[in-house]
Amino acid sequence: MPNSVLRLPAAETAHQLDSAEFAALLDTLTAEFAATAEQHDRDASFPHQNFERLHELGLLALTVPRAQGGLGANLSQTARVVAAVARGEPSTALVLAMQYLHHASGRAAKWPQHLAGRVVEETLRDGALINALRVEPELGTPARGGLPATTARRTPEGWRISGRKIYSTGIPRLTWLAVWARSDDAEPLVGSWLVRRDTPGISIVENWDHLGMRATGSHEVVFDDVLVPLDHAVDVAPAGTAPELDASLLLWMSVLLSAIYDAVARAARDWLATWLEERVPANLGAPLSTLPRFQEALGEIDTWLFSNRVLLDSAANGSVAATDAFRIKYLATTQAIKVVEKAIELSGNPGLSRTNALQRHYRDVLCSRIHTPQNDTILTTSGRAAFAARAVKKHPPAGVAGISSISAKEAP
Repeated sequence: MPNSVLRLPAAETAHQLDSAEFAALLDTLTAEFAATAEQHDRDASFPHQNFERLHELGLLALTVPRAQGGLGANLSQTARVVAAVARGEPSTALVLAMQYLHHASGRAAKWPQHLAGRVVEETLRDGALINALRVEPELGTPARGGLPATTARRTPEGWRISGRKIYSTGIPRLTWLAVWARSDDAEPLVGSWLVRRDTPGISIVENWDHLGMRATGSHEVVFDDVLVPLDHAVDVAPAGTAPELDASLLLWMSVLLSAIYDAVARAARDWLATWLEERVPANLGAPLSTLPRFQEALGEIDTWLFSNRVLLDSAANGSVAATDAFRIKYLATTQAIKVVEKAIELSGNPGLSRTNALQRHYRDVLCSRIHTPQNDTILTTSGRAAFAARAVKKHPPAGVAGISSISAKEAP
């Protein structure tokens, strides 16, 4: 198995992911990916060459544990890579974030060893990508409840999987699919079946034609009696008994998704600043950047982005409780949208012209609202938790009040 770590400049140890040399490499990747982003957006083509470049550098194995040959990056390091890629081409970053979340989650540790090892080996050797396929045409996102229509039928030779998945991010290049389904048992198992993309019976309906994040290749996938071995039911449990996602994984998800759209907002900010410096109206005889109105506006934008940086850095470095993970997502993505909306407001028609990148950034940043959990779920959950906490204070469990009063008396 080749050692992917050696593909990175002097990256034999994890701390070198924080080096100036690595930061310069990320800046290079941002520029490289930005050079073709407009074309991928225009024709909704999948950025295969971006993933070839990432594999060449060993970055597809960024969160694979070092003991398995990967880079073993922490959340802060991973967020920087995702942000750098997203600032150049955000669709690439979204597919990449899904790859990173899988390898960082540790869930494969519960899989049969030969399957977990094969996925890692193919990642290191071939640049194999993995993602979960969960959303269905009738049900929508499973985050709002319900059982999947996709069915795994138990047969003597293995599982036969049939069903349809939509919004299958990255499917043009995925090697491994974690397919959310239910078994045909009287009391069904629900969870993920591991399926290799080249298994007979899988077809792709190329119907992804979205307003934003157009290069993700999130087409519909049809499974027609797809046969997988019995041990490919890698993460299943009886309906209604599936364990909650690990809190640390929720924090990773929140930070990485937020980093993508914060990076889009920063690209929009840079476009606006350049345009304000170069735009010289005839009646002014000076760049728009010389006017206090635009200076104030850019200062407001930079303050929103400063807030995002503090939030994301704090979360990535462990200073935010995992239970607050999705508040980070809400705040960071909401402010990212405000940044790009402000840039559109200030630039007017030029910002909405297809010849300029700002309109693409606007379409992309709006997609931050669709990722699970959506804003209404985040805020409703937060509100319920607040009322529950108040109820506990009003009616504490037996013994709690006495302990609290003693502590208060003894406090200096």
